[in-house]
Amino acid sequence: MSLSHPLSDMITRIRNGQARHKASVYTAASKLNKNVLDVLTNEGYIRGYAEEKDEKNHPVLRVDLKYSEGLPVIRELKTVSKPGRRIYSSVKTMPRVHNGLGTSIVTTPKGVMTDAKARSENVGGEVLCQVF
Repeated sequence: MSLSHPLSDMITRIRNGQARHKASVYTAASKLNKNVLDVLTNEGYIRGYAEEKDEKNHPVLRVDLKYSEGLPVIRELKTVSKPGRRIYSSVKTMPRVHNGLGTSIVTTPKGVMTDAKARSENVGGEVLCQVF
């Protein structure tokens, strides 16, 4: 199956898995997905992830979801930049999610990072998604 946007697919799988209170979900493996999952793990939104093989021996990522007192840690997760409309932002115009309580994940020339880290390193880039 061909995916037009693997990152959006991964975000949707995480949202759906948390809506059904799953312990983990599986998604396609890619460098961008791994980098975004690294940021989500470091920020404490998911427990972690592991690279595995599916029944056809294709690489997949198992994302271990995180819950607090029976509720998902991630309240809102949405894709900002899409294949049809890319959203770029400079340091000065970097969006704040829920007045700084949430996180924007940005891909920059220095790698994939949070909006706060991008501001501290004075670098802009493409806003991939927002987490709250």
